[in-house]
Amino acid sequence: MALSVGDAAPDFTLYSDGMEAVTLSDALKNGNVLLLFFPGAFTSVCTTELNTVNNDLATYTDANVQVFGISTDSPFVLQEFKKANSLTFPLLTDHNAEVSALYDSKYDNDFTSMNLDRVSKRSAFVIAQDGTIRYAEITANAGVQPDFEAIQGVLASL
Repeated sequence: MALSVGDAAPDFTLYSDGMEAVTLSDALKNGNVLLLFFPGAFTSVCTTELNTVNNDLATYTDANVQVFGISTDSPFVLQEFKKANSLTFPLLTDHNAEVSALYDSKYDNDFTSMNLDRVSKRSAFVIAQDGTIRYAEITANAGVQPDFEAIQGVLASL
């Protein structure tokens, strides 16, 4: 069942590109959270998306929002991707796609004709400090970025 605005965000613990455990409920103690699931590091749309957020990161941090990028890439790949793009927010590895599945953000053998079943869908979730989902977007087309204007509008209302 897909998650909707008003639902409780499923808690999780994933490892960051810096090999540190990150737990959603702990992050929420410090403010709101923006989760950005993306299909793969070093791909064109993902690179553009994460650089767009990174270039405008002050907009998020000024709104008391911690941003996390999540993909099924290994932490080592994410570490290199972060370094190559000078990203300043954590990237989390969901290597088994379990958290992606919790957020209905996992392809099920239909990402490409190669039957890849461990790829995150491009999606965005704003989670308020109380743990409720305030924005949920799963793009139907992996080539389309999330609606950052809508996301920032929601953040302004928190």
